[in-house]
Formats: sequence, C-alpha cells, structure tokens
Amino acid sequence: MMYGVMHGKIVGVRYYNGYATVGEMVVVRREPQNQYDRNAIQILNVQDTQIGHLPKQLAAKLAKYMDNRSLLVEATITGAKGQFDCPIELKFYGTNEPVERENLLSQMRADKIPVGHAADRKRKEAAAAKEREKLAKEAAKWAKKNGGAVVGDSGQSYENGMSDYMAGSSAGFGPGPTLEDIVGGSERYNPRNVEQVVEEFGVKEEDLASMPKASRPKALLTELHPFQLQGLQWMLDKESPQLPAQGSKDVVQLWQRHPSMPNAYTNLATNFSMKDPALASGGILADDMGLGKTIQTISLIVADRELGRKAPDACDATLILAPVSVMSNWSTQIKKHIKPEHALRVMFWHGTRKQPITPQQIGNYDVVISTYDSVSSEWYSQKSIHLPRKSGVYSITWRRIILDEGHSIRNPKAKRSIAVSNLMAQSRWALTGTPIINNLKDLYSLVRFLRLSGGLDSLEIFHGAIMRPVMQGNAHGNRALQLLMGGICLRRKKEMSFIDLRLPELTEYVHKIKLHAHEQEKYDALESQAKGTLDIYRKNIGGKKGADTYRHLLEVLLRMRQVCNHWQLVGEERLDSIMKQLEAEGIVDLTEENKEALQKMLQLLIDSQEDCPICLDTFKDPVITKCAHSFCTGCIDRVIDTQKKCPMCRAELESFATTTVKPAQEKSAKAEPLTQEQLKDQASLEQETSSKVEALLEILKAAAKDPSNKTIVFSQWTSFLDLLQPQLALNGLKFTRIDGSMSATQRDAALEALDDDDSTTVMLASLAVCSVGLNLVAANRVIMADSWWAPAIEDQAVDRVHRLGQKRETTVFRLIVEDSVEERVLGIQEEKRKLMSLAFAEKDGGKRKKKRAGAGMQEFARLLGEL
Repeated sequence: MMYGVMHGKIVGVRYYNGYATVGEMVVVRREPQNQYDRNAIQILNVQDTQIGHLPKQLAAKLAKYMDNRSLLVEATITGAKGQFDCPIELKFYGTNEPVERENLLSQMRADKIPVGHAADRKRKEAAAAKEREKLAKEAAKWAKKNGGAVVGDSGQSYENGMSDYMAGSSAGFGPGPTLEDIVGGSERYNPRNVEQVVEEFGVKEEDLASMPKASRPKALLTELHPFQLQGLQWMLDKESPQLPAQGSKDVVQLWQRHPSMPNAYTNLATNFSMKDPALASGGILADDMGLGKTIQTISLIVADRELGRKAPDACDATLILAPVSVMSNWSTQIKKHIKPEHALRVMFWHGTRKQPITPQQIGNYDVVISTYDSVSSEWYSQKSIHLPRKSGVYSITWRRIILDEGHSIRNPKAKRSIAVSNLMAQSRWALTGTPIINNLKDLYSLVRFLRLSGGLDSLEIFHGAIMRPVMQGNAHGNRALQLLMGGICLRRKKEMSFIDLRLPELTEYVHKIKLHAHEQEKYDALESQAKGTLDIYRKNIGGKKGADTYRHLLEVLLRMRQVCNHWQLVGEERLDSIMKQLEAEGIVDLTEENKEALQKMLQLLIDSQEDCPICLDTFKDPVITKCAHSFCTGCIDRVIDTQKKCPMCRAELESFATTTVKPAQEKSAKAEPLTQEQLKDQASLEQETSSKVEALLEILKAAAKDPSNKTIVFSQWTSFLDLLQPQLALNGLKFTRIDGSMSATQRDAALEALDDDDSTTVMLASLAVCSVGLNLVAANRVIMADSWWAPAIEDQAVDRVHRLGQKRETTVFRLIVEDSVEERVLGIQEEKRKLMSLAFAEKDGGKRKKKRAGAGMQEFARLLGEL
C-alpha cells in the first residue's frame, strides 16, 4: 500500500546525460558503492541512463528503507529539467500487514518522511467500507420487504435460482445414485468462462475471427485449420512490426505518435518519448493447449524461408528451447508436417556430447533443438558477459529463438531466465498457454526476453507502470496491460466459436462433501493449531524464528488438506521434535528418524513451489541440510566445497555427503502389481474409508452404469492413490495407474490399457504426470480429488482429456470439503485466473478485487477463514 508522497528535486543533473520529460516514470536505485556517499540514490530514465541523484540529506533517510526492502520508492518527473536540478515526485509503498505497517509508519515519522497520504487513505477506506455496509443493509431490507433477491453490480442475483450455476445439496447419498443425481447435487463450475473486464481494450472474439489468413506454405505436408493460418499470418506480421504512420492513432507495442512532435513517439505505459523507438520482433503465442502452437511455429519457419526474408546480421537457423521430455517431440513433428523434399536439417544440442556450434558450422542446419538447462550451463560456463563468444549458442545471432513452455522463465532472477534473455536473435517467440500463472511478475520475464523498448524491460518500471496499477484496480494500468498484451500476444481458446474444433462440450462441477464427525474433529484440531502458528508467524516474520515457523505452518496446512482426502494420510505430529532440536541447537544429527523428518520438511517446500535461495530458481535436484535449509544439489555442493558453511545461517557443513539429505524416493512401481483379488482382500482388512473416498466411489459407480464411460482420477498425493486402489477393486472397478515412479514401458502399458481395454474404466493419475504430450482422450470423465494454489496445473490436467481427438462430452468433478481449506483455495484460484483474464480482457464475473501487498500472509489467513 502507499505510505506517502513527497515532492523534491533531482540534483547534479549537469554532470549526467540522462533526460526525461514531464510525466515520465524514472528508476530510483541505490548506489552503495558510490565513493563519495554510501547512501547515494541514483535517478535513471527508462533507457537506464542516469539523470542525477536525490539530495544527500534525503538519501541518508531513505537508504536504509531501500536496503532492507521495507519501502519501495517509485518516481515521476513533474517539471522540466533545469541547469542544476529537476522536479520529481516520490511515492513510498510498503507492506499491508497491520503490525509491520504501524512499525514502519512510526519509523518514517521519526525520520520525518511524509506519511500523511497513508493515513488519509486509511480513513477513506474505513469510511467507504462503512458506507458499503450501510448500503448492503438497506438493500437487504428492501429485498426482504419486496420479496426479491438483492442484485449485485454485475446484475446477477445472489440467489442461485436465477444464476448460471446449478444449486444442490451433497449431504449424504441415496442408494445407487445415477450420474444425473450426482450432477444435480453439485454446483456448476466453469473457471475458464469468465466475463469481460475491460471490453473497450480487449481483442474481441469477432476481431480474432476476422484476422487475415496466410497461404499454406508449399513445404508443409499438413492442412492447417483456418485459425492456424490466421495464427501463421499474425506471427509473420509480428516478425516485421511497423511503427504507427504519420497522423495515425494506432498503438504498436505501447508506442503512439506524439501529439505535438511529428517525428516522436510516446510510450503509453511509461510516458517516455523518443524518435524511432526499436520494436521487438516476435511475441507470445498463448493459444489453449491442443490448438497447435507447435505446427503454427513449424509453419512460420518454412513460410519465412519461402519468403526469402534474410536478416543482415543473423544466421538462417532457428533455436528451439524446450523441456528435455519434449525435445524429441519437436523433431517428430517437424518430420511429420514437412514434405520430405523440403526437410529441415535438425541438430540436437544437449548433454555432455554436444556438437560444436560456430558461426561457420551453423549454416549446415535449419533448426537447433536444445534445453533451458543446456543454455544456462553454457552462459554461466564463462565469467565474461561480452557477446558474441567464439563458439556455442552465444556465438550466433539466431534467425529466431522459440521458447516452448515459455512460462519456464517466469522467475526473472532465475539463472535460466537470465541466460535465455542474453541470447542474440533477430526474432523471439514464447509458446505458452499460461503466460501468467501466479502474478504479473511472470509476464515481466517474457517482456524482458522479447526486448520491448520504452522501459518495460526494467523490473522497477514494469512494476510501477503495469504491476502496481493493475493490482490496485487502476484503469490506466488495466488499459496499459491490455494494450501490451494485444500488441505482443495472441490467445485463442477452444470454446471460441470460430475455432470450430467441434470439440464436445466441457462441463465442470464443484461437488461438495461433508466430513464425518471423527474427520471433522481431526480437521478442527489442525485448523486451531494452524491459526495459532499463523499468529506466531506474524510476530516472528523477518526475525530469526520466522523461517522455522513458516515451515511449521506449511506442515499444518498440508495435514489439513490431507485430512480432507483421507484421515490415514495424516500421521502423528511429524516435525515437532526436530523443530525443537533445531530451535535449541541450530542443527540436527542425521539419524534415520531425523532424515525422514527432514525429507518431509523438504517435500513441503517442493510442494509449495519455493525457490532455491542461491540460484532463485525452482528447485533442481533439491536437498536439505542438517540445519534445515533447502537448495539445489549443484548450488549447495559448490558452496560447501568452497566455504564449508550454510549460506543462510553459517552453520558448519563439513561435506556435502555427510550434511545433506535428498528427497524421499517415490515408491517404485511393483514389477508384479497386486491382482484385483489381492486388492479386495486388502480392502476388506481396511474397512475405514473417508468421506471423500465414498463420494468418489459413488461418482465412479454411477459412471460405470454406462460401460463406455472412462474416468481419470487426479491427485497430488500418490499415497492417496494407494488408498484408493483396494477400494476400487472391492467395488469391482477395473483400473490402471500412472505416476512419476513408473518407467516409460510401464507408462505406455497403462495408457494402452486405458485406450484399448474396454473393461478398464478408471485411471488413477498423479498430477505430476501432466507433462506435455500426454493424451487421455480415451476418457470422458475427470475427478480432481484435491486442489491447490496454481489453477494452471489443474487446467492442464483437464486439457489432457478435453483436447483434439475427444469425441464425447467431458465432465469434470472437483471434490471439495465444505467450509474447509479446499473451499477457500477456489477463491485464491479464481483471483489467479482473473489476473490472466484481465491481461487478455477476457470475461470476468463482476468487478476485479484488488490484490494487496503481502499476498503470502493474506493467502494463509484466507485459507484459515480469517479473511
């Protein structure tokens, strides 16, 4: 939230060449290495050219806040640059957490930093909330008097009878319900079909439908759908973008003709103006999974070759970066879709025996397929950042770079993101169905990779011009975001009428479940413990015990989620003893018991999508130290080898082998799995099921009344799938299973059983197997047994079933325990989907809620029902 506004001046401007116009955003950056003043604070324009400094006295006050990151300082030029100084407005932003906020405000007042704006805002918010409460009471009174329902801002009744949702009760099951009975007892749920937020600036469906089409390239063997030909033409156009013509009001990559300077352009997000700004070549292809992003990209490569468009400084080869698991898919698709006489020459550049790449040798290839990790290793193999290098992928200026699963670089500080952004190319493309997974920072990495001009390649500017205004519901920020996405991104969805895939309808339901009394008792105890832990975390946040309390909170939340699935998933208190030992001594002995506890602690961090504190990327081969800090294997191995200390707490770590623990191995699939009869015997010995298992079995038995129905049951926990297996056998449901522990041969056998064995009607699947290329169209039912933060993972799982090749209507059941952490997760998921929708001006059911700072704390509180 905003804490204050201050008007001041930039000094020392005569010593620097940087220039900025009135209304333009500028970067405020600490300069602790300044030889004259260690508190120095630079002011730079969006081209990263210094304009001057903040006055020494002001810098002395602000430096500590910027260094400890308690305040974010944003700035805008408010007057013309003079000979000695330049007027500037500074805005101060900080945490929204109440206790920290009051402490920070007290410190700012003591340092005589203006905070009046924050107090005014707080009073206005309180008054507005009081007014809303008053209006709500009046509306409810009116509705009661007139016998009607209160209608919200969107025009939708709050009563389910007139809404787009199907209402019903899920309390208890009658004998042998039909699938229709179960559907009637579930709420209709369509997370992807959200109403339009800002229609004026979004790309309307009719505009997408009328986009021009390219001709099918002669080298292409496969017929393209009309929308794929439109995608090809769009990609060809985006590789040769043009600035708006004289007199035009068009906006291209946020650049618009300056209203009074005929040869200048203004960036609508940052207000930066200049002559002939550079335009990015390329963009983001964000079509839904299954719409053919791969074949459209292959078509671009051959179409560009047929057009004979050559860049003077670039080679003719395309570099494709993809996860290891789909490298071969690219070469297979290239062979499949291109005529043999026009075959592309493909090189794989991966592993320890990579072929040498030089500017001279690259002429022998049309496509080089590599991985993010290979490129990252290449970048960090040398200390020099000077380009081009003598050999390797950094010795080439590529015709184009294509990022498959482009959201893989969403962390801008991750090594792979930095490495990829330093590659040289004429054109740059990111292929991803989810350019925004958690927040708009995900999008920033793609913007930086594309090399957009105007300042948005700076995180400080992107935050001030796009992220913060959007989070605050600011109309200018929303407009800038949608203009940005409209200029660089193409996204079509399967349900759009002009796509005409003729896919059968997808229907999604939330099926609510009530826990049995003994389960509810366990859940309530865990929730009470979690609330107490959250209070402790609030007090210790930023302190020495904060990280330990955070891990404990994750542990309790995990057990709350697990008890919603099955009470047997929740063991005894697992981390209490090790937490006490860590608190007392800082490290633990690596006994077998402690190793197991550390492994569970490590798994919590992996499941919560935490990053390695060394490389700031998602964990790669993670380990946990005996002082309970987690890192990538490669990262901590190097640190221990050189320093013999933990980089987080400085605990002594004598060697990697004796001080670290790897994750627990997933139980390997049995060579001879239990027979149906053996599983029945096991189930008879374990009579206790759970509310969720019972609900799941009712759906499966109802679906089995039509022998053609096949169902995929997804869960995050293979241990839950283990508990399901004997229950399925006991109820006569033949199943197969697929999870991350299985070999390629076992996975193929499981998929073959689903596809070809009519008696196999159920597949149990770990969400971890939802990788690119998995095709589950043999099924027409999906059960999501559990939910968590990022909805994109669940959407991808559903898309494995509802995709090209699906011939039947598809139904999805999301099993949710009433009034639990699971029900609150849906609200968090909805906000993440709305953020994605806002970027594309898609549909959104009502006004968008403001997303506040301190989201982690806020989300914890919401999950525990405190907000």
